[in-house]
Amino acid sequence: MKTRLTELLGIQYPIMQGGMQNIGVPALAAAVSNAGGLGTINATIYPVLDDFRAAVRETKALTDKPFCVNISLLPGVDVGDSTKDVIRVCGEEGVKVIETAGTSPKALVPLIHGAGVLHFHKVPTIRHALSAERAGVDAVEVVGYECGGHPGDQGLGSIVLTDKAARKCSVPVIVGGGYADGYGVAAALAMGADGVIMGTRFVATKECPVHDNFKQWMVNADEADTVLCQKSIRNMVRVANNATAAECLELEKQPGITLEKLMPVIQGARGRTCYKSGDINGCLFPIGTCIGLIEDVPSVAEVFETMAQELEEASARLRGCLG
Repeated sequence: MKTRLTELLGIQYPIMQGGMQNIGVPALAAAVSNAGGLGTINATIYPVLDDFRAAVRETKALTDKPFCVNISLLPGVDVGDSTKDVIRVCGEEGVKVIETAGTSPKALVPLIHGAGVLHFHKVPTIRHALSAERAGVDAVEVVGYECGGHPGDQGLGSIVLTDKAARKCSVPVIVGGGYADGYGVAAALAMGADGVIMGTRFVATKECPVHDNFKQWMVNADEADTVLCQKSIRNMVRVANNATAAECLELEKQPGITLEKLMPVIQGARGRTCYKSGDINGCLFPIGTCIGLIEDVPSVAEVFETMAQELEEASARLRGCLG
């Protein structure tokens, strides 16, 4: 396939793996890259710099293809030394792409480019996409309300964002939120996008480091089985509709609820423990509405094979519709 994304990175398919906190590890990232996409490791999993460097080197040992490092920052937080160190290590280790999110990329662009790394930035609106483009990023990722994790608070769907971003932005546009198969990729490309970012689809794969209980829950679930938590603290997140999500939503009804009061329920440590034990109800489980499109738990390579077939089917149908 040929898009601006595949040409920029030298990859086979215009498909990028989402960062996915506690899940974006070398084995999964390398599997995505080896299958022809762009795999991603999440820097927040490795708060100790030497551990992060080891994860980058592990990924390099598992694939000779390009991969990405996700760096997510809280809104309004200045770029600290730890983030600068992560960027420096990426440059030293030859990482192809750094993905940022959560805050303005303006201060990050010179640091990332100075390390010799491409800079992709993830946003929830066209306004933010254009701002990131002006800041000098190499590509924008525009993600709709359907996504797992943190959607924008304006409730903007992926179809409108995909269509408009492709027309308004000059840099390559990667879109996400609700995309989980080759038919969705075909639709995004037809609207002018250069690539698609997927998280939820890659959770339900053999290489994903979560307990099989979570993967089976996804297979049994449908598109209505997610809820939005953390609205009260202006950090909205789409997660599986499970017991912990219900607990979180109940706490959020309390007047004056704060991050500190929610932290025992929403903290990432609970997720890390439950991902290993298989307790599907014991933590918030970020997941998108596209679980309604997921009916199996294949290998990453099989996901790509199926998507390639679906892309061809969608292309053939479109050609037929156009006569």
